[in-house]
Amino acid sequence: MTAAAPFASGRTLIAGVGNIFLGDDGFGVEAVRRLGEHPLPEGVEVVDAGVRGIHLAYQMLDGYHTVLLVDATARGTEPGTLHLLDATDPAATRPRDTALDGHHMTPDAVLALLDTLSAGTGGRRPRRVMVLGCEPADLAEGIGLSRPVEAAVDEAVRMIRQLVGADPDVPAAFEEPSEEPAEDPAAEAADEPAPAVAGSHPTERNTTPC
Repeated sequence: MTAAAPFASGRTLIAGVGNIFLGDDGFGVEAVRRLGEHPLPEGVEVVDAGVRGIHLAYQMLDGYHTVLLVDATARGTEPGTLHLLDATDPAATRPRDTALDGHHMTPDAVLALLDTLSAGTGGRRPRRVMVLGCEPADLAEGIGLSRPVEAAVDEAVRMIRQLVGADPDVPAAFEEPSEEPAEDPAAEAADEPAPAVAGSHPTERNTTPC
């Protein structure tokens, strides 16, 4: 399976999306909060977009090379599973008629609005758009993440830092273990397998505690 390449040089926006008053929907906000505690390369911006989807769509047209949206994303897997999705194609993975709600917009809605704003304003779309989603366990009203989603936050931060090249202690790309023997067995044993992306299909990593 093709590895998800690290983000290219150029301005990068990491945006946490979600409503902290709806349980696990606050995953993206908490992930970028913790990400902000770590040093990041020059040109990488981290924002808590929360439920301000319209504002985020406008910001994404501000000359970024890469945008990564971080959010709770229900895909029918185990709670706490992380999905890394390629959403660069403006039409292939999103419905044409996406409801726009100024108080709560999913990444699909943000990206649909981005297409409209780009055509209407002449703003430049990011060259690469990714979504890092976490399978939620509970989206009922209330503040705080469920145990499996809380456990996934630190792994999400590690994955993001790896993508932007901020963590020299892990491989530079998400890829599945190779069946070929490594040149250095000791180094191979020390490396932990990480998620990958092939086209627009997700590779999932279950971070639910045993």
